Amino acid sequence: MKKFLIVGLGNIGDKYTNTRHNIGFKILDEVAEEQKLTFETEKLGDVASFRFKGRTFILLKPNTFMNLSGKAVKYWMQKEKITIDNILIVTDDLNIDFGTIRVKAKGSDGGHNGLKDIQEKLGTTKYPRFRFGVGANYSKGRQVDYVLGEWNKDENSQLIERLPTSVKVITSFGTAGLANTMNTFNGK
Repeated sequence: MKKFLIVGLGNIGDKYTNTRHNIGFKILDEVAEEQKLTFETEKLGDVASFRFKGRTFILLKPNTFMNLSGKAVKYWMQKEKITIDNILIVTDDLNIDFGTIRVKAKGSDGGHNGLKDIQEKLGTTKYPRFRFGVGANYSKGRQVDYVLGEWNKDENSQLIERLPTSVKVITSFGTAGLANTMNTFNGK
């Protein structure tokens, strides 16, 4: 049976729960809710798994904090014997309009410290990632405040529509493959 490691990036702790930087956690929480799963705290993260169309999806929310996410990714890839092609890193992206989806097979870290650490620990930039646009509605020098800021009322209402689509991206990645998922969802 094919296994996939889906990693949502975010920071642990209540003060980060509803921040833009935690969209990876939020999307995995949506998957868990849809699949009626409960996350269990295990080594280096909170983990849940489910089967869908003959595939096993392992959901991981690292508890290492965003900037050290690579350690958890590498550990769970090795523990579950999952190849790099079968991981999907779910993260926020300032360079994409709010709510826009971009799935890619590889790429730079784009200044994202979580991706930077994953790249460093895996020794490559060639791993699938699902970037969820959070926009760049901040003034110069306020980037950190923006990503660690909470969703505004308008964004929250739009997230209700965007989260179910994000769940479909994840299941499509495991069942239809990366190329088909990119063709179906990119720019949506």
